[in-house]
Formats: sequence, structure tokens, C-alpha cells
Amino acid sequence: MATLEELGLAGVPREDPLTYPGAWPARSGLLHGDRMLPLTRLVYDDRAPVLAVGSNACPGQLRHKMAGFGLDSPVPMVRSRVTGLDVGVSAHVSRMGYVSASPVKSPSVTRELFVLWLDRRQLDVIDASEGAPLPDGNFRRAWLPAPDVQVQLADDTVLSGAYAYVNRHGVLHDGTGAPRRHPGQRPLLTELLASSARLRELFGTSPEEFSERARGDARLCA
Repeated sequence: MATLEELGLAGVPREDPLTYPGAWPARSGLLHGDRMLPLTRLVYDDRAPVLAVGSNACPGQLRHKMAGFGLDSPVPMVRSRVTGLDVGVSAHVSRMGYVSASPVKSPSVTRELFVLWLDRRQLDVIDASEGAPLPDGNFRRAWLPAPDVQVQLADDTVLSGAYAYVNRHGVLHDGTGAPRRHPGQRPLLTELLASSARLRELFGTSPEEFSERARGDARLCA
């Protein structure tokens, strides 16, 4: 099977912030080491379903997070049709140098997102990477039950719910009261810097400066 490098999925937004949220697979698969393998099933009852709305859907980023804790166990990644949820913009700057995505309740919206089926150790790793165990961490892991959020798999199975990492700081709005959609890192930072003199004062005038300053000064980040 093709490697992540051959598939264009090996990039790591933690190392290259302006690529956030990273490349997502075109289809479901089993992430195992540096390869994407075919899945034998879509539901794993012995694992926790976690919706990925940002870089957790990027195999390179997932592999990087797991490797940091010495894990290389397989991760099923299942492409799903999700209704009731949109991808918003977290109201904080990550120390990794990007502004991350966060789920937003949107009853009329349907998106193609990935469900990660994580075992206990894998779930602990992703929890830690999101700050979920910490009282002042940037994200908390929340259970999103059906029918509030409907997660439909390719075989028409509808899950009873799924976890998602919700930003504790909330999300940015677009100026009309509606949540701002995350368009990808470079266009997002370009828009934010153009609209805020205060942000330009703190982070510079370009996406490159923004990421460099955020990574270099933790005081600028939540």
C-alpha cells in the first residue's frame, strides 16, 4: 500500500503551522505507521468514536502526536456524513503557531468529516494534545449525542453519538453574530490581520510573521 508521503498525507501542521489543518485522506482507511491500509469494517464497538474537525483528520499530524507518546498502533479513520455541526474558528492562538478549528452547532449544516475510532491509550494521547485533562486546557472532550448531531457512515449506519473537542474559549464570529467558518490557516490569518490593528501590533502583518511570533512567545497564546 502507498505511504503517507506518496499519498501527500505526511505533512505535520505542528511543524508547518500555515498548512493547518493539514491534508485529509480522500477516503476511509486504517492509519498504521506511515501507511494507509484498507478498513475491514466501519464500526469498532471496543473503541471510542471521535469526530475530527481540524488537524486530527490529518494522518501526518495523528502519527506525529502518537509517536510523541511512543504509540504506533493502528487508527481507523472513517469518512462520515455529519449533520448538525460546522467547523468554526477557535477563539485562541495555539502555541503551535496556528489558530485551530473547533466544532460549532449548526442544525442545517452537513459536512464530510472523519470519525477516529480510538482505543484507551490513543484517546489519552489525543486528550493530552488538546489539553482536555487540564482545568485550564484549551479544549474539552464533549459527547455529541444523536439526533443533535447525526453521524452517518458509508453503509448508512447512524452512530448514537460521537466525541468532539470543543474549545473552552468559544469561537470567533464573522461580525454578523454568526460563527466564522475556518477556511484554512493562511486565508484565515490574512483575513484576521487585515481586520485588526491590534492583531497586527502583536503578531505582525503577514501569516508567516503571525506563526513565527506565536511559536516564539507563549505569552501571546492562550
